[in-house]
Amino acid sequence: MYDLIVIGSGPAGEKGAAQAAYFGKRVALIEREPVPGGACVNTGTIPSKTLRESALHLSGFRQRGFTQAMDVTMKSVTIDDFMYRKQHVLEKEWQRIDENLRRHQIDRYQGVARFITPTQIAVGDTIVEGTIILIATGSSPYRPSTVPFDDECVCDSDTILQIGRIPASLAVIGAGVIGCEYASIFAALGVEVHLVDARSTLLPHMDREIVRILLGEMQTRLGVTLHLACEVQAIEKCDGKVSMTLRNGMCVVADNVLYAAGRSSNVADLNLEGVGVKTGNRGLVLVNEYYQTSVPNIYAAGDVIGFPALASTSMEQARVAMVHAFDLKYKTKVAALLPYGIYTIPELSTVGLTEDECREKSLPHETGRAYFRNNARGQIIGDTKGLIKLIFDPDTLKLLGVHIVGENASELLHIGMIVMQLGGTINAFIDSVFNFPTLSDAYKYAAYDGLGNVARKRAAGMAVQETV
Repeated sequence: MYDLIVIGSGPAGEKGAAQAAYFGKRVALIEREPVPGGACVNTGTIPSKTLRESALHLSGFRQRGFTQAMDVTMKSVTIDDFMYRKQHVLEKEWQRIDENLRRHQIDRYQGVARFITPTQIAVGDTIVEGTIILIATGSSPYRPSTVPFDDECVCDSDTILQIGRIPASLAVIGAGVIGCEYASIFAALGVEVHLVDARSTLLPHMDREIVRILLGEMQTRLGVTLHLACEVQAIEKCDGKVSMTLRNGMCVVADNVLYAAGRSSNVADLNLEGVGVKTGNRGLVLVNEYYQTSVPNIYAAGDVIGFPALASTSMEQARVAMVHAFDLKYKTKVAALLPYGIYTIPELSTVGLTEDECREKSLPHETGRAYFRNNARGQIIGDTKGLIKLIFDPDTLKLLGVHIVGENASELLHIGMIVMQLGGTINAFIDSVFNFPTLSDAYKYAAYDGLGNVARKRAAGMAVQETV
């Protein structure tokens, strides 16, 4: 009899199991695949980010600003070159997770899990019993029946990793995070990329100014052709190509199609209905604030419960779930501030409120900006389009949001996030000393810009009052 049984070894499963084991609980982990890590390690976060680095390296993209004579060609680069680093990183991640599970003395079972009762789970012919169950089975790409998937010409975000060659052209359906990331990755390799979405804008939850910079870079520097507000009406395969008919009548022909429009929770084999666990649209497991399902001893965390479906938050959700399940005096809630990193080219990252959100909530706000073109490090690395944008209260100077586009955006964001976490103001950046030359130093100048904006508006307001 185990104290805890975890189903799935992705970020939520691994960290949830380790959290309980750390506090002395006897833990078993069930994984259906022969390797650990779930979609994060094997088909999602880690592979796509590694391929991004490979694309930047192999294409010489980061070096294009260093010489006018550089004419990058991908003709000599093979799919094996492109995938080499990805496989190396995956193997290292498998080793890391294996070692973590061994260190915490977690028993492992390989196979498909199926609930028999709320405390009994079948793994093949083996019955595993536990007091608490954590469902951390993740999600898989949504594959509608109207799309003719063959996993060669027409792929999802999992099977695109198994293509046999770098295509000359690629159409990406879905301009969400995954679609935008893969569109920019392949475009950096010199592939002709078409990005199609029924919505009229990219990444609607992001700051609009930051997204406009991304759009400009994707179109002008990477050469991505955007088809927004264009619904795909039909997809057909013909003579080794794929033809897409759009609602506006346009026909797009490409070597490969990547369908990246949504994901579904991995719950089909679990028999959740049989034990009373309630689910929602596309199998999302419904949970309360403690990640507890409709069955009190069964918890769920990570992509299987839906938004925000980030590896970073999945880990924290599982830790909080285990603290609640075993009444541990430790982490009782996930942090209110959640950072987002989008690994497009250029990279985006955001935390806190946007200008639009401040307007919707009628919150007084001001902005401060610092462009990488005015930063010595930005000039050194050739990133002249990057931007750090601060949103803050003009009266208290309290930092409300940070939005970044450019090199190392997801790393740089944490500086601003910690200031926000501590309830700090933009004076935190002005009062600090940053290494020079660094992109981090741009925070100071974004803060100065913000203070200047506040001063000018106050002066303008006083001038109006004097005139009246």
